[in-house]
Amino acid sequence: MHLTRYTDYSLRVLIYLGSRRDKLATIAEIAAHYNISRNHLMKVVHQLGAHGYIDTLRGKGGGIKLARPPGQIVVGDVVRSMEENMSIVECFAPDTCSCILAPGCTLKDALSEATQSFLSTLDLYTLADLIGGSPI
Repeated sequence: MHLTRYTDYSLRVLIYLGSRRDKLATIAEIAAHYNISRNHLMKVVHQLGAHGYIDTLRGKGGGIKLARPPGQIVVGDVVRSMEENMSIVECFAPDTCSCILAPGCTLKDALSEATQSFLSTLDLYTLADLIGGSPI
């Protein structure tokens, strides 16, 4: 299983915010901390806000913070929300599948089960587990 940078950055933003407790942070601050593109991070922050993981406060003195306690943010849910496509092989998307093996292939079942196991494992962890007790 491979996660996109988008999901990686999403988790980094949440970890950063969770480590700071209730303090506001800025996109520029997070981008500098992780040495990632501010423009890309803006898209990530927008999506995290749309999914209810963070609150954004505009204007002077504004910033971003977690919308709920770290123990209530399940890592598996974040990954499902942020990944556009969890289809790890072409045959998971029947509308665009051109694989000639698809009609009789049982590999698809094994890979589907593996994907579900991957997500089920991530469901066992919350943001609180990822941040531990070390503030940034």
